[in-house]
Amino acid sequence: MDTLFSEVGNETRFAAAPLAVRMRPRTLNEIVGQEEIVGPNTWLRRAIANDTLSSVILFGPAGTGKTSIAHVIANTTNAAFVEVSAVSGTVADLRREIKAAEDRLTMQQRRTILFIDEIHRFSRSQQDALLHAVEDRVVILIGATTENPFFEVNSALISRSRIVELKPIGNHEIRMLVKRALEDERGLNNEYSISEDALNAIVITAGGDARMALTTLELASALVKPGEQIGTEQVSEATPHRQLPYDKDGDTHYDVISAFIKSMRGGDPDAAVYWLARMIEGGEDPRFIARRIFILASEDVGLADPRAITIAAAAFKAAESIGYPECRINLAEAAIYMALAPKSNAAYMAIDAALREVREGPARSVPNHLRDRHRPGSEAYGKYLYPHDYPGAWVDQQYLPDGLERGCFYKPTQYGWEKLRFPDKPGS
Repeated sequence: MDTLFSEVGNETRFAAAPLAVRMRPRTLNEIVGQEEIVGPNTWLRRAIANDTLSSVILFGPAGTGKTSIAHVIANTTNAAFVEVSAVSGTVADLRREIKAAEDRLTMQQRRTILFIDEIHRFSRSQQDALLHAVEDRVVILIGATTENPFFEVNSALISRSRIVELKPIGNHEIRMLVKRALEDERGLNNEYSISEDALNAIVITAGGDARMALTTLELASALVKPGEQIGTEQVSEATPHRQLPYDKDGDTHYDVISAFIKSMRGGDPDAAVYWLARMIEGGEDPRFIARRIFILASEDVGLADPRAITIAAAAFKAAESIGYPECRINLAEAAIYMALAPKSNAAYMAIDAALREVREGPARSVPNHLRDRHRPGSEAYGKYLYPHDYPGAWVDQQYLPDGLERGCFYKPTQYGWEKLRFPDKPGS
């Protein structure tokens, strides 16, 4: 069956293919931005060059070169190279290819490389159908996925494969790819020029995605005549919105929310608002964002600013009852407040220390003078000192069980309200 690999040999189909397909690298030297993966002396480069590849799962964002690496392997290997679609392929398709690979190995002593793009889309039963063939090396699996394979790919397949993670392509490399596509005979063949501002706009809108950069270039070039210059107006019309990667169920989701939390914790309001904007633009549930702010208000601001939790609660209510687009303002206000607020994790540390004591320490009795008085014999418990009967509504008496001393859990910081309330020691 025809695949994206076999179609390259068909000149008519190749000429009609998208620019991103026509410009796919033919050799490892044409792959940019992945030096750690395919650079000199890397495992993958040596394995491809020596035609000794073992099963591998290529993992990374869209447009980073996963399919390009598979394309290079298809062009260089002495093994048979076949592809099964993870979108339309079935268990029967896999079994047919595995049977053909067995025959090829037995009768021709020729290996088979099986490429599965978006392998995470395969069901567990489809992935299971590959196990014995991969384990016995009847096929060499190349799986490509934008999802974290440790979550989305069968653990048995993971253990039989090498995981290779690709990173977003840098701006410099994206510029190289765009210029190459402008000049190369497979691309625009020097029929168009591009302004520096337009080139920068393509690089910025690509967000590390080479396929998106080439698609933008192709669409923009269609808006001018051959011989004319591509400008920012054409680039803007081709891609009116920048498409930064954000997968609400994937790694980017967790990376961005982590950066958001750490920016508020670190006192950087600009960074906090930037990561907030990334989540909003990516369609993140505003209640999820508000929950993280709510947690941070106690975990990281705490009693250094007791008002923070009320601000967070209000932001959560706004996210819940108002929604987008207006609640973006409420979320921004709360995020900036948290970033600027004095910080204390004393309450967070105190409850965790107390929980450790409860779980790991000895059983401790309630001091007699604190016990409930509504039972016979309670008059022998000893006198409880009512704090409101004393100046400042405070009196020195034991509240902790025997064996624990004041200050063993809660250790106030010297920031914000805690410094004002506890300048020297708890209870002062």
